[in-house]
Amino acid sequence: MTKSHSLESDKKTIYRPKSATLVLGIGILFLLISICLSIILGVADINLSTVLQGIFHFDSTSTAHQIIYRLRLPRALAATFIGASLAVSGAIMQGMTRNALASPSIMGVTSGAMFTVSIAFAFIPVVSNTVIMLFAFVGAGLGAALVFLIGALSKRGLTPMKLALAGTAISALLGSISTGIALRFDVAKDISFWYAGGVAGVQWINVQLLIPVAIIGLILAFFISKSITILSLGEDVASGLGQKVGFVKLLGTIVVLLLTGAAVAVGGTIGFVGLVVPHIVRFIVGSDYRLIIPCSAVVGALLLVLSDVVARLVHPPFETPLGAITAIIGVPFFLYLARREGRGL
Repeated sequence: MTKSHSLESDKKTIYRPKSATLVLGIGILFLLISICLSIILGVADINLSTVLQGIFHFDSTSTAHQIIYRLRLPRALAATFIGASLAVSGAIMQGMTRNALASPSIMGVTSGAMFTVSIAFAFIPVVSNTVIMLFAFVGAGLGAALVFLIGALSKRGLTPMKLALAGTAISALLGSISTGIALRFDVAKDISFWYAGGVAGVQWINVQLLIPVAIIGLILAFFISKSITILSLGEDVASGLGQKVGFVKLLGTIVVLLLTGAAVAVGGTIGFVGLVVPHIVRFIVGSDYRLIIPCSAVVGALLLVLSDVVARLVHPPFETPLGAITAIIGVPFFLYLARREGRGL
């Protein structure tokens, strides 16, 4: 093979716009179908024509229309934006840290958000959705800061496995403290929904808070996608190419906190979406984050909407926690990655 052919092959491996177009096209199509299934399927099955009537010609006297508009439509929209937010957060974290194990649930971001949400319920008499979201943002930053601080203090610096171990330890610590706060102040029932993870109780007010924050975070993620690609090559390479490494990391961190904080505030602890989806997408479209980020958003949304459909159909009329469904998918994948990355310990 000639040198030019080798370079051409490498370029195809890194940047596959045709594959990305295919992923986006098929992904959006299946996402729309899965949203329709999410609205149709449940304890009360509703046909598609009724769904369309309920959306475009709402009749407040119709029980089916009430179910569609007040329960299932906000639930489907929440699952869509939470899935997209978590997947893009994971992609940005993996790109910035060059860590295959990075994701909001593993790096302490999700558990940090849950920790501060439990504090809000314990010490604030009347907790609004806006307050919950603000506390989730602060907690997400706290969790990530603790993980990187502990990882940085280790001998021989940070490695992917050390960051994963630090994230696991911090997640366990903050989770235990959150449980203790919930029991001590008798708010366990109030925050049990966030512990289990899911979108069953989502209302329009939650969706109205989630969507603007998620859209802002996703737009910022698309904006810095090229910079994340350069940063993923290494800080020395990025600096040599004129990249403002500190500024890109700051923007990336803000995006992760926005997306993860909003997702946790509405959906609770839904793990492994941010770990699994970016790896699947990267395998298909290559390592350019201009393709990875939009494709991760679509695939993450699709994964979570379908997982929510499965969660309500596994044991009807009871619902399986959405976090349990994503964990079934994510835990084996995490063990595979941890075994592969263990050489860097």
